[in-house]
Amino acid sequence: MEGYYIIETIIKVIVILTVFSALAGITTYFERKVLAFMQRRLGPMHVGPYGILQVAADGIKLFTKEDIVPQNAVKPIFMIAPVIAAATAFIAMSAVPFLPEFTLPFTDYVVQPIVADINVGVLFVVGVMAVGMYAPLLGGMASNNKWSLLGAARTVIQMLSFEVVTGLSLIAPLMMVGSLSLIDINNYQDTGWIVWSQPIAFILYIISGYAETNRTPFDLLEHEAEIITGYATEYSGIRWGLFAIGEYANMFTVSFIAALVFLGGFNPMWFIPGGIAILLKVSAIIFFFLWVRAAWPHVRPDQLMWLCWKVLMPLALLNILITGIVLI
Repeated sequence: MEGYYIIETIIKVIVILTVFSALAGITTYFERKVLAFMQRRLGPMHVGPYGILQVAADGIKLFTKEDIVPQNAVKPIFMIAPVIAAATAFIAMSAVPFLPEFTLPFTDYVVQPIVADINVGVLFVVGVMAVGMYAPLLGGMASNNKWSLLGAARTVIQMLSFEVVTGLSLIAPLMMVGSLSLIDINNYQDTGWIVWSQPIAFILYIISGYAETNRTPFDLLEHEAEIITGYATEYSGIRWGLFAIGEYANMFTVSFIAALVFLGGFNPMWFIPGGIAILLKVSAIIFFFLWVRAAWPHVRPDQLMWLCWKVLMPLALLNILITGIVLI
């Protein structure tokens, strides 16, 4: 049985790597189409029907484009930083149950769509995603570029601040459930979603998720509206692509955690089976990510810090206090 478990784990890892790497590229296509629709444009149209092969074209370009390393950069750190971005994003997924367990056809073998069902799943996911901060930080500092260094400084300010809000927003639901396991949290909601009793925590989590995944209006790490690209100014080709894959993979992780902790997870929803239900919830959250990008302008760094420390942080602490009083 141990041999079967090892093989099953390897298959799960391969499936996660391939599926979510592909989804990162596919999401860029849908993002461009959604933004174009909202802004009365066409988006990609020339590469394949309705531009659907644009994803393949972008992938070929990233893999074949020249990989330039600045002459005075700290080369080992410069080259490993994008790997950290992608690796931490996929490692965080190992504790996320993406679908309900199912039995393989024509067998009695039960598969749990999770690589590692650990009893501190939420803590593991949040912690590993926090380690991903070192990717833009090290990449910006090792580039020997002042703009990249400024992007690295923005990274520390933004991600460290909003990681605190993310953790605090999850404490109140965890107090209700009494467990850090994502499967336990999912099972707790078989009779009702946590979001109805914790709406403030849900809003705080979504806002901090935007900041931690570097999404508009909190995309101050790159801030592509400027001439430069923040910490990624000196990156090109596949190394730049790894940063993008890490960002989009983190979007899916944040969305799955939101669905599992607040929106009933993969419990059946009315007449919709649980597996389809969680995919619909995650798709809706991803669409909301794209919608916000089309609707909201960037904020200044000082506005971002004001929002974090003077609005979101007090609200998160107050929500924890009220939840504790109610539970007592």
